[in-house]
Amino acid sequence: MKGHVDFSKILTETDADSQYELWATVAEVIEAEEMPPEDEPPLSGKDKNTILNWHRQRLAAPIEERPGVFRPRRLSGPEYRNTLHSLFGFELKVAVVEAEQTVVGEQSLVMKLLPTDPPGESGFINDTHGARLSAVIWDQYTQLAGAALEKLFSKKERDQLGHLIGAPLQEEWTTAEFSAAQAEQLIRTFVPRAWRRPVADDQLAKILTALDGKQGEALVAATKFELKAVLMSPSFLYRGVLMQAEPDKQQQVDPFELAERLSYFLWEDQPDTELMKLAGDGSISDPAVVAAQVTRMLQSPKARSLSESFGAQWLLIGNLDELLLKNPIRLHALKTQPLDFLNYLFTEDRSVMEIIDSKVTFVNQGTQGFYGKDRKRMKRITVPKGIERSRTPNQRLTLEHAEGRGGILTMPGILTMNIGPIQRGTWMLRQILGEQLGEPPADIPAIQPSPPGENLSFRQRFEAHRSDASCARCHEKIDPLGFALDGYDQNGKFTLASDQAKGEKPPPPIDTSGKLPTGEAFKDFAELKAILMTSQRETIVRNIVEHTLAYALGRKLVRSDQPTVDRITKNLCENDGTWKSLFVQIANSLPFRETIIVTSQKKNHE
Repeated sequence: MKGHVDFSKILTETDADSQYELWATVAEVIEAEEMPPEDEPPLSGKDKNTILNWHRQRLAAPIEERPGVFRPRRLSGPEYRNTLHSLFGFELKVAVVEAEQTVVGEQSLVMKLLPTDPPGESGFINDTHGARLSAVIWDQYTQLAGAALEKLFSKKERDQLGHLIGAPLQEEWTTAEFSAAQAEQLIRTFVPRAWRRPVADDQLAKILTALDGKQGEALVAATKFELKAVLMSPSFLYRGVLMQAEPDKQQQVDPFELAERLSYFLWEDQPDTELMKLAGDGSISDPAVVAAQVTRMLQSPKARSLSESFGAQWLLIGNLDELLLKNPIRLHALKTQPLDFLNYLFTEDRSVMEIIDSKVTFVNQGTQGFYGKDRKRMKRITVPKGIERSRTPNQRLTLEHAEGRGGILTMPGILTMNIGPIQRGTWMLRQILGEQLGEPPADIPAIQPSPPGENLSFRQRFEAHRSDASCARCHEKIDPLGFALDGYDQNGKFTLASDQAKGEKPPPPIDTSGKLPTGEAFKDFAELKAILMTSQRETIVRNIVEHTLAYALGRKLVRSDQPTVDRITKNLCENDGTWKSLFVQIANSLPFRETIIVTSQKKNHE
């Protein structure tokens, strides 16, 4: 019960393969004789060897690389917002009064109305397979579609309406002049864009038939009704439901599905004109064309979604929101720094390992105090008169003198949202090294205070806690990483820096040394970082590949995805691969470009 593992649901080899991460933990706890628990009969040596040998043989057995079985999924909130924006050419916003010292409310009407998407099995919110379309969400879609159409026909958006019609509208034009020809052109332009692929003439004819004989305001009302039906259809709200495919056969996805997968991966948005053109002539199926498109798409401002959505979810950067809700200026400084850094890595073809160690960072007035002499090279920002503190943009800064910095692990925001060695070690173990840690049991004893007459450090007092057999296995992995970061205080300041301010009281001696379960020892975080960059490099790269692939596919990885992960990991490690190379390899990988639709799904499709 403590581990929340139910083996009764794992009845076949397929079930077992879908839980392949679990078996590593199973083998580990059985080998350490932590399971079965003390109050249960122990496993015999024969039974223990049976399980461990099965696990080793299963891992060593060759795996056939196969795509996942296709499952339609609803657009996530951000995907829906961005798609609506691209489709109409404007955003739906709520009126928000901004002030420097207050929290800026959500400005998108879409994100304001739609319930927050929960992370799916993959850990990402674009994994909406298990998120049901509730009556609440349906009502919100209805309201949002209506609001967008009302705005499209408003005087303010006259130019955008003219763009969709294919001819500019005069300033004095009114909806009473809306003609049948204009309505038809709007339908023929709008519907293929909304459904993200060409639409057959007979389907368009059914829509246009509903407009026959109407003119002026009546024609406007009928057109809005038909367009709203398009926006409320599964073809718009769901991804992949119009994909052309044969049932029960492994096959390439059609060109329009490939364009859609690529655009929602890199942009969290629908394909643009160029992607649709390449899908239309089939050239997008060429891996070289996909590579060129990845390069182009990373240069677009839309690629910012990779850091603000993928990166933020992977590294749990959103945890800062609740932690610093009452201090919006500090929140802005601590949160935008890692997001700008990730955007730099993702879009400027930087090595994947620069996430651990980089000479480049991004600093604003709220974080400059952490960067010593290097901050003197920042451009001066003039604060408006009468405002003591304000949100300022980050400046790109090359690190030359700042101690204890470089890479994302030592950024103040990351350290602030993970206070203390246990949180920091757990975060690094899970998010950076990809270790599958279970949740701690509810009955963990509290850390005891120092005995009378002794002034023990937290680390010394913690030794007694971790000596408990039920805690030791996880803490052998967590503690070395977390205590290596003990030289940074709860605000992310590096207290061991040699250039402390004059008169500042030197910190008490801090033991930041440690030893990894692999036997590698280090005396401080700088030495641990060197280990991460060398002997732990493949582990980190593999974790990066797994998270990025899961986000790109919008689903949890299964065992048949492992050959893809293995191949990309090896390539990146051998060639000091970049993020762009990773994105290209994923976009050209078998699970990204191929699919299987089972017969029952094909019927539901139709």
